[in-house]
Amino acid sequence: MSIRAARARIIAGAVVLAALPALIGTPAAAAHDSGIRLDLLGERELPNAMPFQGTTVGGLSAISYDAKSGTYYVISDDRSQTGPARFYTARVDLTGGTLKGVELTGTHPWLRPDGTAFPPTSTATSTVAPDPEGIAVDPRDGSLAWTSEGERIVPSDGPALLGDPWIRRATTTGAWTGQLPLPPQLHMNAQEFGPRKNQTLEGVTFTPDGRRIVTAMEDPLYQDGDDPTPEHGALTRLTVHDNRTGQPLAQYAYPLEPLFATTPAGSTDTNGVSDLVALGHDRFLVLERASIYADNNWKARIYLVDLRGATDVLGRDSLTAPSAPPVRPVRKTLVTDLSDVLGLSRVDNVEGITLGPRLPDGRRTVVLVSDDNFAARQVTQFIAFAIRG
Repeated sequence: MSIRAARARIIAGAVVLAALPALIGTPAAAAHDSGIRLDLLGERELPNAMPFQGTTVGGLSAISYDAKSGTYYVISDDRSQTGPARFYTARVDLTGGTLKGVELTGTHPWLRPDGTAFPPTSTATSTVAPDPEGIAVDPRDGSLAWTSEGERIVPSDGPALLGDPWIRRATTTGAWTGQLPLPPQLHMNAQEFGPRKNQTLEGVTFTPDGRRIVTAMEDPLYQDGDDPTPEHGALTRLTVHDNRTGQPLAQYAYPLEPLFATTPAGSTDTNGVSDLVALGHDRFLVLERASIYADNNWKARIYLVDLRGATDVLGRDSLTAPSAPPVRPVRKTLVTDLSDVLGLSRVDNVEGITLGPRLPDGRRTVVLVSDDNFAARQVTQFIAFAIRG
């Protein structure tokens, strides 16, 4: 999510159940040990506003690793403002079990079905540029899936400019190959029903067998309740699609943590899901992050999430209305709070997570990337860990 448009998200403590009366049981946010440890392998930063192949590098919001080619794909959330909506390819050097360097190797614009790049958003021409946020490599054929948060501009004295979020398929050079249907609750609406602006499809991943595509909404739908605050958490949604047909198969409530600190008056800071990566058919690493943006104070935490036993809420308009049936959310346990990682120089707007290659000792790597929001006070940061447990 671009904080230029709507601030950031963050985490802390357990979900306040009093704010979520329709839940069954207690969402296990850091309630017990996940059994997973992350060993820091290092961090690297790219120069601020780095020029690369005719683009300005920034806004890196998600990352995905192709095990067959060894290529990392990194999406920028530039809405065709500094350059065309695009993604980058990269090499990440983990030789010797340490993060030695990161090198960008190419860039491609996302293309519309007619083969052209996306123009910027314009209310004058009712043009909506994508807000690219999630990217994932299909393990079956190496093709890409990517998400856009869409657009919701609802002026008080004129027509609304609406653009649905989407999950699109593309080649490794950005050419359009298809689009997945959305559950009806995820379409944009000029009324306060459906997604909030800049709080929609933030993360996407394939299950390891390539049979499912799983997406994460960053924050609650209007009808699912308020955004997280320092006093309470909230529920957002994870959606499972069949990769062959594209159809939604199931949807689950995901319990977001409360905001980690009190916000300045008038702030729109909140907490949300920024990305996820599948460990198996039902298990995921989910990245939550947010900030007190005025203070450039960022938080990011990684949770182990299990869908088994959660209520399938596909088709439900509301998760928290008094008349809504009770909901059992997914189970989640804290893996790490990046603020507690010894040796990490800083925590910025960490938005992307992927599984990288295995090290010679058999441990799987995890690679994160941060979105600098094209701001001089922030950084484009890559962080690598090895998984134990």
